[in-house]
Amino acid sequence: MDENTINQRYELMKPYLNERTRRIFLGVESIILGWGGITKVSHATGISPNTIATGRKELQGIEQTDIDRIRKTGGGRKKIIEKDPSILINLERLIEPVTLGDPESPLRWTCKSTRILAEELNNMGHDLSHTRVAELLHQLDYSLQANRKTLDGTSHPDRNAQFEYISKKTHDFLQNEQPVISVDTKKKELVGNFKNGGRELRPKGDPEKVLVHDFKIPELGKANPYGVYDIANNKGWVNVGTDHDTAAFAVESIRQWWYSMGQISYPTARKLLITADSGGSNGYRIRLWKVELQRFADETGLEISVTHFPPGTSKWNKIEHRLFSHISQNWRGKPLISHEVIINLIAATTTKKGLQVKCQLDTNSYPKGIKISDEKMKQINIQHDDFHGEWNYSINPHG
Repeated sequence: MDENTINQRYELMKPYLNERTRRIFLGVESIILGWGGITKVSHATGISPNTIATGRKELQGIEQTDIDRIRKTGGGRKKIIEKDPSILINLERLIEPVTLGDPESPLRWTCKSTRILAEELNNMGHDLSHTRVAELLHQLDYSLQANRKTLDGTSHPDRNAQFEYISKKTHDFLQNEQPVISVDTKKKELVGNFKNGGRELRPKGDPEKVLVHDFKIPELGKANPYGVYDIANNKGWVNVGTDHDTAAFAVESIRQWWYSMGQISYPTARKLLITADSGGSNGYRIRLWKVELQRFADETGLEISVTHFPPGTSKWNKIEHRLFSHISQNWRGKPLISHEVIINLIAATTTKKGLQVKCQLDTNSYPKGIKISDEKMKQINIQHDDFHGEWNYSINPHG
């Protein structure tokens, strides 16, 4: 029995449980699971292990209770986040520079141990143990995994320092109410009645019938979803292109986000921070990327700052965890038979934390192979940061 099943059963029963019957119900679940049951039920429901253990004792007759007694509403110890609301904010800030994960999964993980996090939080004035930190991380959809899984490809010597730099710069922008967006191109998708990974509910014995082969259908082609994720507002914008994934397409996607969502959310913005991968259409070595950003800066009057994740660390980009993974979950098992279906499925993506997504189809042409001369590069009003200026730079509007 997995934790998701336990959680679903608990959520269905919760409206009908009082404080005592909840303990009993969770105690039963933990007994059925056997060894380690208390921990598994606690992780699945967010209920304290002590409460579950008490339920087990009541079931086993170890602890005597008055079966008619139900604690009055509001009784009992308040949750730590109710007594100290800032604790979750400070916890997220501590693990922000080392937040990792798989773009195809909604879960994240951190390579900082709960003991180290508890010590740092206690130094900030919070009073809690490492076990309580583990419970809070679980609420935030984090899980602890072995350190051997923290590396993704070749590790740059300044990888962690760049993570810290991106985190600090993001924090500074958000503190000054300036927009910060995470951008990337999602995996290209064949359009047509092709198999799409995952499962969806269907009548028994009647699976969705799809094509045996995965050869591109010329009249339908592929879909190139380029995403823009607004970190402060938890909103996403996806521009679904039908041509090549070039730097011009990437910046046009950012432009469309700005005019449709960005300037509405940030009417007084003077700057924009973009966090991006080091490769692809928005790579730090792509000349066309910088030329197009200069056009965008001149057009909007915004100072465009860019920070790139080090090579081999694309999964660390916020958009992977907070937008693309949820899109993949939303359309799993559904054949992407047309661009209209793709757009509707993307736009229908939501999460418990209130993610909102807008999507549009972009049928413009974005030819490959555009050469940018040295002379053209000299016209870019670019300022490189002192720390890894190739990864961190700002492009200012021409006066």
